[in-house]
Order: sequence, then structure tokens, then C-alpha cells
Amino acid sequence: MMAVQSALRLIYPPQCVSCGDRTEEEFGLCGACWREAEFIGGLVCDKCGVPLPGEDDGEAVQCDDCLTIARPWSQGRAAMAYGETGRRLVLSLKHGDRLDLVAPAARWMARAAAPIIQPDMLVAPVPLHWLRLLKRRYNQSALLAERVARLTGLEYCPDLLIRPRHTKSQEGRDREGRFANIAEAIRPHPRRRARIEGRHVLLVDDVMTSGATLAVAAEACLAAGASDVSVLALARVAKAP
Repeated sequence: MMAVQSALRLIYPPQCVSCGDRTEEEFGLCGACWREAEFIGGLVCDKCGVPLPGEDDGEAVQCDDCLTIARPWSQGRAAMAYGETGRRLVLSLKHGDRLDLVAPAARWMARAAAPIIQPDMLVAPVPLHWLRLLKRRYNQSALLAERVARLTGLEYCPDLLIRPRHTKSQEGRDREGRFANIAEAIRPHPRRRARIEGRHVLLVDDVMTSGATLAVAAEACLAAGASDVSVLALARVAKAP
């Protein structure tokens, strides 16, 4: 088997999941894409995971947005900034059928979430409306959530939440527009309320911009009796310094 694998690696060498160049390992990034990836580490906002200037001394701090906006969740993290590589990976996963990106993306997300993971968490994805799911054929957030749950040993529920109201794209909307567009669009699944009650839910999405979608999802969990909600995204849109 090892000989077969070695032969296959000679014929089909590992490629960068972002640009397709050769890499040293499967499902990795080449040097150039790794440098552009802007993985989030060090001091971050404890609420939304955006990187902050300064040194991490172990104290929880919040960014200006999270000090201004009442977030319905308690903690949040993101694996990378929504920059060059981050944006390319997210769009490839969402619109390019690049399901091979799920495995490495989930590893990065699980690593970023390590400080906020608790053993009793219930992992759930931000849901898609059935029309969008029919068009896309899969929910990228659900694929990421399932793999993150597997890597962290947490319980996973793919349909904890539903999206009965079809909303227009959040693309190009300001913060107020995003919150208005998504308001009351996400609800608990009627047959999953018992699984929410008393649980700490970890909501997973591919991108966090204003936090509007995650806020509506978190409010739905809390209204159904969740004890707490935390959030995790593959990429975080951050203001330029």
C-alpha cells in the first residue's frame, strides 16, 4: 500500500488547495498562498475573533464594533482574514464545488476555536434556505461544521436551525441593511428544540462580516432555550488598519 501511495504521489504530486501549485503535503498551501493567507492568531476580539493590535496576555478583550453592538453570543473565533487567499478559498468552496477544501479549512477552524471549545458544546451550521440549497447542492457551512465537530469530538446536529424565509444576498449591503435583510429569517427546527434546550451551541459559518446572520441564528438558539452560544467562522472580514 505504501508503495502504491508513493507511486501515486509521483504521478499526482500534492497541489496547493488555493492556487494549484505543487506542495510538500496533501491539502496544504504553497509558500506564496500561505504568506497571503493571514491566519488569525495572537490578540483577538473575544466576541468576533477579529485580530487586534497588541500582545495576548490572556485577558479577554473586545474590538470597537463588539463594544458598540450587542452580540447575542458569548465568544467567537475565525481561522483567517477575508483577504487574498481567504477570499479565494471561501468563494471556491461556496461557488466552485471545491469540497476538497473542507478538510484543511476545518483543521484551521478547529485550531482557531481551541480557546473557546467546551466539552458539552453542540455544533450546528448556519442554515441555507431550501431554494439556495437546491441551487448550490450543498451547504458549505454544514460541511465545515460536521468536520469541525469530528475533529473536536463534539456532538453535531446538521438541521438544528432552519431558514424558512428566502433572503436576498447580503453582498453590497451596509451593516444596517444586512441586519434588516436577515431579520427573523432563521428559526429552530421544530423537531430539534429538545436538543437545543440547556445546551451551549457552537454556530459555524464560512464568513463573518457584520455578524448579522450569526446574530439571528444565535438569537434563535437562545429563544429555544440554549444556555449559551459561541460562533466560529472560516474567514473574518476586518476593517483595514
